[in-house]
Amino acid sequence: VNPNRLAAAHKAISYFGAKMLVMDDGFQHRRLHRDLDIVTIDAMCPFGSGKMLPAGLLREPLAALKRAHAAVITRSDQTTQTELAQIEDKLKQTNPDLIIARSIHTPLCVKSFRDNEIGLEELKDKRVFAFCGIGNPDSFLDTLKRLGTNLLGSIIYNDHHRYSENDITDIYEQAVYLNADLILSTQKDWTKIIGNPKLNIADYQDIPFAYLLIKLKFLSGEDKLKQLIEDALAGKIT
Repeated sequence: VNPNRLAAAHKAISYFGAKMLVMDDGFQHRRLHRDLDIVTIDAMCPFGSGKMLPAGLLREPLAALKRAHAAVITRSDQTTQTELAQIEDKLKQTNPDLIIARSIHTPLCVKSFRDNEIGLEELKDKRVFAFCGIGNPDSFLDTLKRLGTNLLGSIIYNDHHRYSENDITDIYEQAVYLNADLILSTQKDWTKIIGNPKLNIADYQDIPFAYLLIKLKFLSGEDKLKQLIEDALAGKIT
């Protein structure tokens, strides 16, 4: 992990002997050459009001999509077919050669800090307190409701939030106050918490901390996307 993507790439190659580099959230990091650019588009907020940061959510103008080779529309099940078609039309107008795929986030199960697994069917009517620090918290909360949980409350942090001991205490105390059975977060948030040795959630025994494990499922365009990746890598990895 390194905010300097170029330095990280050099280390991955020289120290770890990497043959292929996959960069997350790096479309705008143009100092690093790439053979393939795949952009994800959130169907619930596809173009960030059309404005650049800080007025909107875009890091670059929409015209930057001309550099992309493919776009994957995520959360395609949380909007209408008409809106999906409008998103695809706008993408094609910006880049006629763009390969477009549709996908959804499919919940698989819930896992606790001891890696214990809870089936989705067991979530029905379970008293849940949720927290997250992601770009689209409403999608996470809506998923919990669709799974039949009794969502008692939630704490929403900013995207890329770094959790502190006070945060974990606040989350736990609110869950206790609401008499929750389970404290749920996203896998992204879970990784940050588990990766911080100062945040020992094992100390909180009465109400378990857990995360929702999800999988990306393609509805369309998967074959074209795979072929694009294979073509980009052809002859470059031995």
